[in-house]
Amino acid sequence: MNEDKQSHEANHQTTKLEDYFNFLRPDDIRLKGSRIGIETILYEYLFRARTPEEIANIYTSLTLEQVYATILYYLHNKEAVGKYITEGLEWGEKMREEQRRNPRPVYEKIRKLRAARDVMRKADGNPVSV
Repeated sequence: MNEDKQSHEANHQTTKLEDYFNFLRPDDIRLKGSRIGIETILYEYLFRARTPEEIANIYTSLTLEQVYATILYYLHNKEAVGKYITEGLEWGEKMREEQRRNPRPVYEKIRKLRAARDVMRKADGNPVSV
């Protein structure tokens, strides 16, 4: 009986929590086998109060086990992961503000074309669409 238990334990490979993730950079942690970052899952869980099952239904490329592993990783590393999420949200807001102040040339061209179209529609007596 003891030999069976030892054999079972030898064959049983223990998965560490970190094995679920690819640590690409300090600001980029993704679930293995996907391009989904942990912040995506944790945003749904923490800010939208979704259950792990709901999250797994939204992100069908992930397993429920991966979702639970992400939440558990957060619970084991609250301070570091909280900082990771906060910095990611701040960086995203900074990039959106930068894009608003300095739009790419193609967006500026589209804006000008729309403005010209709207002027022509007004001149023709047609209502302006948004």
